[in-house]
Amino acid sequence: MAAPIRVLVVDDSLTIRAMLETVFARERGVKVVGNAASAEEAERMIDDLLPSVVTMDIAMPGIDGLALLDRLVAERRLHVVMLSSHTEAAIESLGRGAVGFFDKRRILSDAKGLVKLIRRAAAGHIARSPLLS
Repeated sequence: MAAPIRVLVVDDSLTIRAMLETVFARERGVKVVGNAASAEEAERMIDDLLPSVVTMDIAMPGIDGLALLDRLVAERRLHVVMLSSHTEAAIESLGRGAVGFFDKRRILSDAKGLVKLIRRAAAGHIARSPLLS
């Protein structure tokens, strides 16, 4: 049996973090290993948790998701899936090294699509279009 995909959820919204944990808890082979309310908190957790994939909000107080994305891609080569309700952010996040982008408004309505994206991200498949999710 393959090791589970280890997901670190990073979002300043408690509601979004809870929704993501609920979606991933229903899936075999996907395990939420931690959640963080800020980029700074996530950065402190990564070395201990060793996530396969990081889901990350773009707009957060303090260091925003794009700034942390830059660091994670450059320094740790992590697979990051950005979450936002702003589609224009997809182009920038993919251009800066995110392996995927998912519209936060669809977390519950398209949970299967989100999980599919997480599985592709863990396998290292990079989105070719900002509209892919």
